[in-house]
Amino acid sequence: MSLDHRLLSLLVCPLCKGPLTLRRDAEQHPSELSCPVDRLAFPIRDGVPVMLESEARALAEAEPDAPESRP
Repeated sequence: MSLDHRLLSLLVCPLCKGPLTLRRDAEQHPSELSCPVDRLAFPIRDGVPVMLESEARALAEAEPDAPESRP
């Protein structure tokens, strides 16, 4: 399932309200949206971003915060 890029341009981090960065998996499918400020990555499941802090994973220190471009 594909993500609607118009939707992605409207989404912001639920914590700081800052911009999010689209991250892709090895097959180049959208996998998560990351917040470089809060160092959190929100999963994308079945084409739907899960924008809950309880579902987010912390980005590792060595992990780049902008591996893809802004949606």
